[in-house]
Amino acid sequence: MVGELAHTGGFVLIVGPSGAGKDTLIGLARAALADVPRVVFPSRVITRPASEAEANDALSPDAFAQARADGAFCLHWRAHGLDYGIPAKALRDAEQGSVVVANVSRAVIALARRGLPHVSVVEITAAQEILAARIAGRQRETVADQQARLTRKAAENWTADVTIANDGDAKSAADLLIFHVRQRLAPQSA
Repeated sequence: MVGELAHTGGFVLIVGPSGAGKDTLIGLARAALADVPRVVFPSRVITRPASEAEANDALSPDAFAQARADGAFCLHWRAHGLDYGIPAKALRDAEQGSVVVANVSRAVIALARRGLPHVSVVEITAAQEILAARIAGRQRETVADQQARLTRKAAENWTADVTIANDGDAKSAADLLIFHVRQRLAPQSA
């Protein structure tokens, strides 16, 4: 109805190629928005141990499959030989008015837009040579795996609501993400 406040919760999905700096920008946004209780940054569940470069909850492939079967995820996908999931609690948080900021695969954007409430997509980009240097710097994959990440084609049939180039100062790029999240918190006229 006109004049009434629209629901301001939902999902801000962070996507982009490996090495674009998604986790770095999410970390900066998490720190900047730490005093905002309605902004939630769920840990992804991945079938890979956590590392300094990426804070995640780790499950074995069998445990992940069981968790998926038990409905533990509101969104899940497979990429780079690993399983990834966003905990179901994130959906409950969004339905209760929180803005949930999550790093997801571009391959699940259409699914997320169909199944999750109030989705906006923020694409993080960087020049190819920057992507290559960042991926190599993580030192968690073989050279062949690094090359596979660099040549992986993005899922098609989606558009970003916001695109952020993360080629330079990460704080400046994070400020753009923080601005978008804060916009999502603001009441909107219906």
